Amino acid sequence: MDRNAAHPGAAAGAPARRMEQLGRDEALRLLATVSLGRIVFTQYALPAVRPVNHLVEGESIVVRVHEGGGALTALLAPSEAPGVVVAYEADAIDPDTHLGWSVVVTGYATPVEDPEGYASRLRPWVAQTVVGALRITPDLVTGFRLAADQPEPLESVEPVESLQSVEMCGS
Repeated sequence: MDRNAAHPGAAAGAPARRMEQLGRDEALRLLATVSLGRIVFTQYALPAVRPVNHLVEGESIVVRVHEGGGALTALLAPSEAPGVVVAYEADAIDPDTHLGWSVVVTGYATPVEDPEGYASRLRPWVAQTVVGALRITPDLVTGFRLAADQPEPLESVEPVESLQSVEMCGS
């Protein structure tokens, strides 16, 4: 049987894969294994995306904001609101096998009280001064894993009886 026949839309010759939904705990555990992701926020009433490094503390995601961070720096401004709605996405997907995982956290971002305490733990990717940090408190955590399909088990075959135990018809 053609392995891709069971997967309409699969590219010819592409290995079969399946997408498994991740639970909240597993998604946050995987998120903690990588240090780079993308924060999605609103800039001029339009979606904006920036790559940032992060760390996970309990269920919170903390991201650093550096000098010259532009629109991201605006999220540090104090307000009476409970925070700014953002999404955060990180993944680890192998470029050759296309296997791995992706996690999206949606919640409120608020300024961190002591950003200097995170300066050494959030290793910068650019040589700029840290001006703050944001804590994302998740309301919604979703994720999926791209996994290789398991080969279908061989159909069970009845054992062939020995010739001695088979009665010969017509003899």
